[in-house]
Amino acid sequence: MRRRTTRLAATAALTTITVLGLTACGGSGFSDTSTGGGEAGGELTSSDDGLSVLIAASGDAEATSVTDAVAAWSSDSGTDAEVSVASDLPQQLSQGFASGEPADVFYLSTEALAGFASNGSLLPYGDRLTNRDDFYPALVDNFTVDDQFYCAPKDFSTLGLIINTDMWADAGLTDADVPTDWDSLADVAAQLTTDDHVGLAFSPEYARIGAFMAQAGGTVTNADGTEATLDSPENIEALTYVQSLLTSGDAALTSDLGAGWGGEAFGTGQAAMTIEGNWIGGALSTDYPDVAYQVAELPAGPGGQGTLQFTNCWGIAADSPNQEAAVALVEQLTSTDQQLAFADDFGVMPSIESAAEQWKTDNPDQAAFLDSVEFAQGVPNQDGSAAVITDLNSQLSGLKTGDPAAILESAQANFDAILK
Repeated sequence: MRRRTTRLAATAALTTITVLGLTACGGSGFSDTSTGGGEAGGELTSSDDGLSVLIAASGDAEATSVTDAVAAWSSDSGTDAEVSVASDLPQQLSQGFASGEPADVFYLSTEALAGFASNGSLLPYGDRLTNRDDFYPALVDNFTVDDQFYCAPKDFSTLGLIINTDMWADAGLTDADVPTDWDSLADVAAQLTTDDHVGLAFSPEYARIGAFMAQAGGTVTNADGTEATLDSPENIEALTYVQSLLTSGDAALTSDLGAGWGGEAFGTGQAAMTIEGNWIGGALSTDYPDVAYQVAELPAGPGGQGTLQFTNCWGIAADSPNQEAAVALVEQLTSTDQQLAFADDFGVMPSIESAAEQWKTDNPDQAAFLDSVEFAQGVPNQDGSAAVITDLNSQLSGLKTGDPAAILESAQANFDAILK
């Protein structure tokens, strides 16, 4: 019998997880070690066993907050639970499933979902949740495979336009000039560009440039995820527009500025604007506390407003001997009060609609991020999509002088291959 007490393993190394990075998670290639409980409507396993909870953490604040929340649930429920912070979450998940002894509850990324679902590693419990209808529908879609809602989104992020308000004022711009479309974005980027900094900078990756594809009306796949649509006229138009920003000199890729990401380029004053997610608030307050900024929704393109959203869910192992307790724990961790507590502790946005107004009241300067959920696209969740996106990213790094159509044709062929 496994008996567990709630503690943060002292030897577990914290790992900084960039939610936007589409990391290959080794979701496929395992033998099916599931021993039952994997059916959506089947009876949940129940035992006296405690629960093991495996997470990745952006820092001490997240690790401590989750550990404390699990401890409180454990005390109330009488079920022992242990939280461990992974040093390499994808690898440790893979090893656990392959050995037949996975963690009971764990963080799971969108791009890892399909692989683990296809080999029977996951319990598809989403439709059992009493708060199932409170999750944003787009987030439910992110964790649905073959019409089964597998796991509860734990929180989420969107991209917004981050503006240095001092540089904005120095350029003679006002609130009325905040860009609302591609033309006005190009215009203010030009006005903000000086000998010392560019008007706009963003990382050379789908997880930033893909927002322009959404604004053009483009997608990665069709609605049911069965056909790749990367080489569409809309996506070509998006990359052509981004290329025009780069060749004008009013925008730059962070790699060309010697910066690791948009937050660094923005914080060090190399760019007056950047495209980043709500995690940038914590980074700026810690590393660049003197930089004054505001957050705006991303401007609309030919297809309307568009942004990208990023999320992880609380996965539950099909092999867990105590699935009933695991589902109860996830319900508590995704409750309104607990998600608002997580948001306060480490800056995430709640995945449930009932927490939205309170979160915006608590975080008025960040409200544009949450309002953007109305026009956000999720990142691909097909098995193998992470490798395709990684290859696309390598090509986007050369977009300034590259051929947008050729870049997308290559990505289209790669995505077609994984779908077939």
